[in-house]
Amino acid sequence: MTRSKAHLQMRKTAVLATIALPVLMAMSAASAKTLVYCSEGSPENFYPGINTTGTSFDVTEQIYDNLVNFERGGTKVVPALAEKWSISKDGLEYTFNLRKGVKWQSSKTFTPSRDFNADDVLFMFERQWKENDPYFKVTSSNHSYFGDMGLPALLKSVDKVDEYTVKLTLNNPEAPLLANLAMQFAGVQSKEYAIAMLKAGTPEKIDQDPIGTGPFQLVQYQKDAIIRFKAFPQYWAGKAKIDDLIFSITPDASVRWAKLQKGECHVMPYPNPADLDAMRKDTNVVVQEQPGLNIGYLAYNTTKKPFDDVRVRKAINMAIDKKAIVSAVYLSTGVAATNPIPPGQWSYNKAIKDDAFNPAEAKKLLAAAGFPNGFTTDLWAMPVQRPYNPNAKRIAELMQADLAKVGVKAEIKSFEWGEYRKRMQNGEHQMGMLGWTGDNGDPDNFLNTLLGCASAKSNGSNVAKFCYKPFDDLVLKAKQVTNPAERTKLYEKAQVIFKEQAPWFTIAHAVQISPVRKEVVDYKLSPFAKHTFYGVDIK
Repeated sequence: MTRSKAHLQMRKTAVLATIALPVLMAMSAASAKTLVYCSEGSPENFYPGINTTGTSFDVTEQIYDNLVNFERGGTKVVPALAEKWSISKDGLEYTFNLRKGVKWQSSKTFTPSRDFNADDVLFMFERQWKENDPYFKVTSSNHSYFGDMGLPALLKSVDKVDEYTVKLTLNNPEAPLLANLAMQFAGVQSKEYAIAMLKAGTPEKIDQDPIGTGPFQLVQYQKDAIIRFKAFPQYWAGKAKIDDLIFSITPDASVRWAKLQKGECHVMPYPNPADLDAMRKDTNVVVQEQPGLNIGYLAYNTTKKPFDDVRVRKAINMAIDKKAIVSAVYLSTGVAATNPIPPGQWSYNKAIKDDAFNPAEAKKLLAAAGFPNGFTTDLWAMPVQRPYNPNAKRIAELMQADLAKVGVKAEIKSFEWGEYRKRMQNGEHQMGMLGWTGDNGDPDNFLNTLLGCASAKSNGSNVAKFCYKPFDDLVLKAKQVTNPAERTKLYEKAQVIFKEQAPWFTIAHAVQISPVRKEVVDYKLSPFAKHTFYGVDIK
């Protein structure tokens, strides 16, 4: 698309969004409680099993339920579609007793004839696990989370004991399994809906026109403009306190703030750090904040020259002035990162020292690695704000300037957000920025999902393509140990190896901040940076 055509399309979308939002609010304001969330982007699709971005998960969070969930605002695993469960003494069998009387939503093309049952749970697992399942390749065959966490090798069988009992049998114990099943990828879809759409020759409909058992159901979606939900009146936990939920898609943080000030939206994510003072002074706004369970980083593609040489990776680490980046870009909203897990995560190794900013030493290492005059590389920067990175383009420019001083010429590249992620997972970059917000409160979610061999080999979330056996052995062993003290020791050792091998330049851990209008009641920040609106009310 040419720049002029793209500009016209952006203006057209903006105008549509501007018209659509007030009209929708006016339609529902007279008789219903409407909450507007100024989201930062469009979802990839409506199927959580293949998504990895918070932008998409914020949408599917409203529609689908899991077997288990995290308590709102916390990390404790609580019952959801499974009302209770039991675990065998050897840790190899998990039996889930399912909730009865759970209703499915309906769509324009499908009305369910039965309640939620065990068949739907089996469908959730088999769609991501069994390559011969007719839905395995629908929308995408890249079930990133399922593969990254080693579930294909972990699961021995998933069996339907009866209509409301499911048994998981594992090949080995898995300490974080319950927490993993509370993550978005395990959202349950309707098997009956899937069969109907397959017969109709439109299997992709279940991911485009979704139905779930969750508190809100999709009413309207206009890409890059608006998503409208309505409360599902038959929700098993009781109807939501708000009647209508609108996502007003607003990529620019300054525009989100302007809308919040005017009351055009009630909650916004990812504010510009420079706007925080004004936000805190606004009497109509409450700025909620807490330490973020996240990490922003620059990943080196360890399978591509010259980044297959640890000396080059260490040299780049020493050539970049991290403190200057955090000070200039994060302002008061971030702390410099040393380890691949945040300081608030249990098992964080406080004894590890960061690589010193030392351009002279960086030059010596580059020379020793065969690059006395430096080299040319790419440097990828995300096109959007993320919870872990408020301005990737600015950070890339600062990195580019630092690297030039040691003879490394870096060309900054970016793509549309979905394309960016896909290409990074494919390993097309030499150096690329990305980040992560923890999904389940377990170190495995960072160290194994982002840096384990299984994730490196499957186009998964290990975008450094880092596969180092001494590291991998530690994190795989830690998954199978149930004693927290033993697990901590293993993860602490893994962090030492990470620092020695330097597959990333760790940038920062960002503080999670969300400005909320005062008329919003009982909105809670999630440790996992999820935006959950069930339980929220509005005055």
